[in-house]
Amino acid sequence: MDNDVTAGSKASTSTLGNLALGLTLLAFGIGHTGVISGVSAADSVSLATFVGGIALFLLGLLEFRGGNGFNGTAFAGLGAFWFTWASGAGDKVSHHAAGTFLVLFALLALTLAVSAPGGLFGQGVHGLLFLALLLLATGAFLDNGALGKAGGWVAAVTGLLAWYGTTAALAGWPTALGRASGRAVAAS
Repeated sequence: MDNDVTAGSKASTSTLGNLALGLTLLAFGIGHTGVISGVSAADSVSLATFVGGIALFLLGLLEFRGGNGFNGTAFAGLGAFWFTWASGAGDKVSHHAAGTFLVLFALLALTLAVSAPGGLFGQGVHGLLFLALLLLATGAFLDNGALGKAGGWVAAVTGLLAWYGTTAALAGWPTALGRASGRAVAAS
């Protein structure tokens, strides 16, 4: 495949990747909060598999191909997270196995947070993802539903932040607080 014939420019694959991350996190987080009656985290399995898992992983490969190592790592790594989480969602694994899994991917989120090239916005998305996964992991280890709900709320807020960043990038809205900018910063 010719380098000029790709699924889109770096900006479009980055934007789509951040949108996939945001929507998946929002569904995942809402499911953990219990704020909508009858909706659980397990209800987001299809979205996590196809949008968060497969699509995000493929976008990561496109980002690598386009020369963007950070987004390639972020999208492919988080795509692997979502696909694997969806495969083990519900009561398919023990609480300790789920907690261990969440801690391992919290470490990926921490790596992304400290190395995000998008400044505070990108660091904030990945930093909040780290916090959400850490709270969910602790809740799983301790079998503590309150910590799981707290992690769900943080995940939902993170999803909204990633969604806003994507919308801002597409609409040309500012993503920095305290200064008006005519250009948007990519959410990653």
